[in-house]
Amino acid sequence: MRWTVHGERALYSSPWVNLHLSDVELPDGHRFEHHVVRMPHPAVGTVVHDRGRGVLLLYRHRFISDVWSWEIPAGRVEAGESWEQAAGRETLEETGWAPRGLRELTAYRYAIGTCDGTFALYFADGADPVGAPTDPAESERVVWVPVEEVRSLIARGEVVDGLSLSALLWCFTFGLFEGASVHGPPEGP
Repeated sequence: MRWTVHGERALYSSPWVNLHLSDVELPDGHRFEHHVVRMPHPAVGTVVHDRGRGVLLLYRHRFISDVWSWEIPAGRVEAGESWEQAAGRETLEETGWAPRGLRELTAYRYAIGTCDGTFALYFADGADPVGAPTDPAESERVVWVPVEEVRSLIARGEVVDGLSLSALLWCFTFGLFEGASVHGPPEGP
């Protein structure tokens, strides 16, 4: 069943996030206003894996939820930039490592019931050191974590953001840390 949208008005707008109120009608005729978060830019995240080092992770504090967490390098796509370019730039800025062999894993809507935001996930076969992160306010530390320790971090609840958790679980699910080629899930029936 498809809802009918009779209109939408902005309540708040910024370069980072927009809040709208939509006038919607259900197929049964019930009509009401629904809050919608509009994101001006998609975001990307990159799992950087090196067979000898493990997975490149950031340890950081998020003030909004007041939690410390392990995360993959991530950020928004800037105007005029491809998703892949953004994935490489964000990884380099946040870690000081330039990712090699970037490949898209998947893209998804992270809060589909209230928000139109998109996350795109990438995988890199290693990275080359370039220098210190150019955006040092992004994390407390940047480290290579052995793959089995990444699994333990997830099990202990130390990876809590959806983008990082989705990307890492994708890699475990499809065997990317065991050297399988980067493909999506098997084809459906």
